[in-house]
Amino acid sequence: MAALLVGNVALAFGPWFVRAAEIGPVAAGFWRITLAAPILIALAYSMGERPVRDARGLWPVLLIAGVAFAADLASWHVGIHYTSLANATLFGNSATLIYPIYGFIAARMWPNRPQAAALLLAAIGAAMLMGRSAELSRANLIGDLLCLLAGVLYAVYFIFMARAREKMAPLSTLAVSSVASILPLLALVFIMGESLFGGNWTVLVGLALASQVLGQGLMIYALGHVTPLLLGLALLTQPIVAGTVGWIVYDERLGTLDFIGAALVAVALVLVRSQRERPVELATDAQDIKSGQKETTS
Repeated sequence: MAALLVGNVALAFGPWFVRAAEIGPVAAGFWRITLAAPILIALAYSMGERPVRDARGLWPVLLIAGVAFAADLASWHVGIHYTSLANATLFGNSATLIYPIYGFIAARMWPNRPQAAALLLAAIGAAMLMGRSAELSRANLIGDLLCLLAGVLYAVYFIFMARAREKMAPLSTLAVSSVASILPLLALVFIMGESLFGGNWTVLVGLALASQVLGQGLMIYALGHVTPLLLGLALLTQPIVAGTVGWIVYDERLGTLDFIGAALVAVALVLVRSQRERPVELATDAQDIKSGQKETTS
């Protein structure tokens, strides 16, 4: 629990570091990964893991995961500059909701009742948050959409990381996928016309250590030791911490609709995280239903 809470708090400071970096948002993402990758590799080897050896046969999967994570960081970091820190954190974590949707489509399944309720609450809460952003300015709405896109890309990252995790240890998977993100991020920096240098190095080092090493590292450790419900509840500390930082540092005051929308999304995250039941299978006819029953019995 301690690792889980500290990891979530560390991740919540990520958007603040991105804004304070004094270089472009994509360049900040590049340094987050580039500075953290050697540390993650060293940690993996110190724990007796062999990242390069274990990655044999998985390089295509890990490369796709790295590209997806690079695109996720680029989209999210740009979005952070155009919306509130609380919204950026909530929408950036929307992969928690998007990933199950992929599962329903890929496996031809219906969500069970709590999962369906979670998706409905998330849709209502997101609509309320985006409506408030649109009232403030068009740029705020674009920021929300970019962070939501980041959530979609993060879900793609999850899909391929899940495949790699079947054969690799968590820290090795994170280390190798981080390395695979470096070149795509560098390419995006040049495409966006951003400068790699001239930023606040203290902030960039803080971003790498807090978000990629401490935050992601502790979260991966905690995944194997806590229940999905506790994971979902702890996840709620991120928007609370990020929103508090935004209020203190940038005077980002949230209205009533913001709180209601954020609460709905937060409840949805907890519902999805706490679900372990297998969703109801879709069946096109009675024969499909019978086949599914036989497989379940066997």
